[in-house]
Amino acid sequence: MTRKYFGTDGIRGTVGQAPITPDFVMRLAHAVGRVLRQSEKHPVVLIGKDTRISGYMLESALESGFNSAGVDVVLLGPIPTPAVAYLTRARRATLGVVISASHNPYDDNGIKFFSAKGTKLSDDWELAVEKLVDQAPVWVTSAELGKAKRLDDAAGRYIEFCKSTFSNEFSLKGMKIVVDAAHGAAYQIAPKVFHELGAEVIAIGCSPDGLNINKDVGATHPEALVAAVKLHQADYGVALDGDADRLQFVDQEGRLYNGDELLYLMVTDRIARGEVVPGVVGTLMTNMAVELAIKAKNIEFVRSKVGDRYVLEALQEKKWLLGGEGSGHLLALDKHTTGDGLISALQVLQACVATGRTMAELLSDVVLFPQVLINVRLDKDQNWQANTQLSKAIQEVEAELGQSGRVLIRASGTEPLVRVMVEARSQEVAQRCAEKMAATLR
Repeated sequence: MTRKYFGTDGIRGTVGQAPITPDFVMRLAHAVGRVLRQSEKHPVVLIGKDTRISGYMLESALESGFNSAGVDVVLLGPIPTPAVAYLTRARRATLGVVISASHNPYDDNGIKFFSAKGTKLSDDWELAVEKLVDQAPVWVTSAELGKAKRLDDAAGRYIEFCKSTFSNEFSLKGMKIVVDAAHGAAYQIAPKVFHELGAEVIAIGCSPDGLNINKDVGATHPEALVAAVKLHQADYGVALDGDADRLQFVDQEGRLYNGDELLYLMVTDRIARGEVVPGVVGTLMTNMAVELAIKAKNIEFVRSKVGDRYVLEALQEKKWLLGGEGSGHLLALDKHTTGDGLISALQVLQACVATGRTMAELLSDVVLFPQVLINVRLDKDQNWQANTQLSKAIQEVEAELGQSGRVLIRASGTEPLVRVMVEARSQEVAQRCAEKMAATLR
């Protein structure tokens, strides 16, 4: 079956337009509650959110929907997505719910879910929910209605959890770190985590007003972090996105490191500590240079579909620990069950502290291939897969690149776009080949 509402990361869209409306979200929560009650008499659900103004409205709708299905709700307030995953597991709750559109602007929002184990839920679970969403509600009796309460110390619990993933042998004393929370869910949490581990913290993007999440700051706009690191002569800069499940890193020279490089650093740090790394999961978008560098260390490397949920599925299937995406979603499954921007940042900083080496030194043996990505907006009902001109262009480009590059054409999971990506050893070749294929779609 094809999913009607769920995308690659929950349900997302523009607020006030289907499906991100209060009536749909209430029906969604009611349907989820009915699914939960099939296996548990009185489920408990945790709800966290980022800082978007629409979060209040959607939180109320979720609360009503769950309560009407006989499900208790615990409200966590503004808190990172990975914090909801952690607290769901730590409190033995039935389900975790996040109200967030991650890196999107404030007028978008979305709903995503975590299992009792703090992991993303399966496609089958989402299909079971979708079956019930459009059905008439089945109200429980008044005696069975759910209740709602707030967990006042949610942020403090998560801060302690993040700190616990950083070795007690080390601290961040003597380091000056710029922390950019994208005016998002980690605005109160991220600066405290680094400060309590000893760093001098300069906080930017930590003044949300409901409308400025991800606006000109955060992981999607790292130029703000680069400028702040240079201005304050900081050692490092860490930028999170709106729900803090991914990050970007900047060193004292203002050089930006993406998720592919950070993943490689985490792998080599484990090896340096004598740990066995049997394999690593990237995605279809992972830079080819990182794949080759990992394989050069006799470590297996596999690619999943784009999306951290698919990286997680591949890791679970292989029983491996490390994986991630160039966008900054990184997974270390011995530290957390899901991608976590703060914990990933701590893993990277710990490697720097433990070795006494800079990021540039730790990554000196990896030079990323130039990667050109062109987004082509589709006309309504345009069937790009049947485009014979595109097929011919792909064959010609692949023949030209040979073993020194690659091509990836894929549809966006959230927008009417086709993403045309080319990697090659030179920027000029990558740009020319990408433009050649994109032109056949326009």
